[in-house]
This record gives sequence, C-alpha cells and structure tokens, in this order.
Amino acid sequence: MERMELIAPCHFGLEAVLKREIQDLGYEISNVEDGRVSFYGDAEAICRANIFLRTAERVLLKVGSFKAVTFEELFEHTKKIPWEKYVPKDGKFWVTKAASVKSKLFSPSDIQSIMKKAMVNRMREHYHVDWFEESGASYPIRVFLMKDIVTVGIDTSGVSLHKRGYRQLSSKAPITETLAAALIMLTPWRKDRILVDPFCGSGTFPIEAAMIAANIAPGMNRSFTAEEWSNLIPKKAWYDAIDEANSLINDDIEVDIQGYDIDGDVVRAARENAKEAGVDHLIHFQERAVKDLRHPKKYGFIITNPPYGERLEEKENLPGLYREFGDSFRNLDSWSAYMITSYEDTEKYFGRKADKNRKIYNGMLKTYFYQFLGPKPPKQKK
Repeated sequence: MERMELIAPCHFGLEAVLKREIQDLGYEISNVEDGRVSFYGDAEAICRANIFLRTAERVLLKVGSFKAVTFEELFEHTKKIPWEKYVPKDGKFWVTKAASVKSKLFSPSDIQSIMKKAMVNRMREHYHVDWFEESGASYPIRVFLMKDIVTVGIDTSGVSLHKRGYRQLSSKAPITETLAAALIMLTPWRKDRILVDPFCGSGTFPIEAAMIAANIAPGMNRSFTAEEWSNLIPKKAWYDAIDEANSLINDDIEVDIQGYDIDGDVVRAARENAKEAGVDHLIHFQERAVKDLRHPKKYGFIITNPPYGERLEEKENLPGLYREFGDSFRNLDSWSAYMITSYEDTEKYFGRKADKNRKIYNGMLKTYFYQFLGPKPPKQKK
C-alpha cells in the first residue's frame, strides 16, 4: 500500500501521550507540534488509527503544505495539489474548517471559498466537466495556517473521535473522552490498582479506564467518513482493523474501578453510559458525597474532574468542596490523587501543594492537572 503522511490533532499539552500511542501502533512519527502529531502510514493505518487511538481528536490525510501570504498564492498552491488522486469525479468536497495563527491570511471564510474555487478549477481540467454533482462520498478538507505555512488535510474521521458512541447521557460540564483517556495515560495507574473518581459525572474517567483495562479499542462502535472512500481504502482494511480490535479485547478481568457522584440521576446516567460502552460489569457506581470518600485498600488512585465553579453561585461552594476533598484524601493512606480543574485556589483549600502540575487547554479553557503523589507499593516477591 502507498505510504502517506497522516496528521492527528490532540489537546494542547498532551502531544507526548498521543506520540507514544502512535508509536505503539507501529508507525513512524514525522513531526510533533503544538496540538498535533504527524506520522507515516498506509491506507490500513487510516483504519487502525481511527479505531485504536484513544487521545487523537481526528485523523487527517495530509495532501499538501506550502507558504502563502496572499490569496493569489493560496489559490495557485491549492490548485497544484493533485486533488484527482484523492477525490473522485462524484466526490463531495468542501473546506469544512480553516484555522489561522500568526499568519497574513486570517479570514476563515475567505480561505475556505478561495481553496474550494482552486479545487474545482483543478478538477474541472482533469475530469473535463463544468459541473460537479458531488453526489458521492464526502471528502471534507481541513486547513491550518501557522506563520504563513498552510497545511492541508482531508478528514478521515468525520465526527470527532472523542465521540466514542457510548455517552448517550451527559452531566453538565463533562470532560471529553479523549482528554479523560490522555489524563489516565499520564498517570502510572494500571488495571491491577484501585481507581476512584469521586466526581464521576457522566462516568467518563471510570469508563475510559475500564476500556483501557479491558483493551477495548475506542473506535469500535462508530463509523468514519473514510469508510466510504472506496477509491483510496479497500473495505477489507476496515474489516481487518475491527477483527484485530476484537481479538485484543479481554474484558474477563478483575478490576476495582469506582465512580461516585452526589447526584443520583447523574449516577444512573453514568451506569447507562458504561452499559453502552460494554464495561458496566467492570465499574461500581454509587451515589456518594466526596466527604464520605473512603476505601480500606492502600495504594489507590483518584483521577477526577471536580467542579470548577464556572457559574457564580457555584463558586461560593468551591472552598468547602475542595476542603472536604482534601480531608478525605488525607485519610486515604498511601493513595495518589490526580485532578484537572481551572479553580485557582485548588491547592490552598485541598490543603497540600501538588507534587507535579501540568497546564492543559480543555477547549479554550486553561486548566491544570494537579498531581498529588503517594508512595509506590512494595514490589511483589516473585
């Protein structure tokens, strides 16, 4: 199969996690930059990346990169891309998103319309038609401009990869599935260790942890735009990737993963979501306040997304809530706690300075991943 370059966007600050995932799939990294990782692969890699990557937002097939400081240059360089190699005569093509940072060209709508015009121009000459029906498969184009360098990719995923298909019911301010998976993978948690989320909301952290523990590929129960690209990817490549994912599942395992929330309706929603994901038998959900957080075992992990107080009336409750959380944590002998929050007084009310801290952008919101580390468990005697 032909070697191509693929681009996987991710959350800012989590590129290293995605890079490791891509390498674990066996692909060579070509570039790592803010918010995306590029790598080499063939048509099969498009299928496997979409199905297996837990922390990528989508997978793009890179078709061109060039410098453009005027719309004329943008038009000419876009026209030089061999679009006929990717988009068939009946293909539906449009520039679905244009993002520009520190570049002379910054109007997304102008970038989109000029590039579409250039594509039509090129394909009209190649296919010898004046009008494109666009009745076939979809080929949505995404464009990034960074310091006047234009990178062009065709979106193979369609709906963002964080939509795994299991979260039918969602609590307010849920964390995305890709971000939750990446944060779990940043910690030393493994399936033989206890994991508790005391603010579980719609259950994203416990569900992603259970899927990691059972080796369930995140993209198994959804579809992708590139599945319709019969001109580029043989159907067999998708079937093979799904067969591979199925063969790796091991959900007959013993794990201790728990999710608590003070709201009973939210807990019920989390249970439904876990059922949709096929991991409800691996998670214990319970209606419980953070002040009642306790566990008899040692060396457990808390990984959570506590309330940030985005609304004014909620902000007043935060000092008390984080204080209760800190008190409960101190009573958990030898545990570690990891939390993502934008609340600036976290350490003050939690009652302890974080051992490590990592800045992560959750969408446009600047958050911090606070890491309060407990001791490592003694090594098991062989």
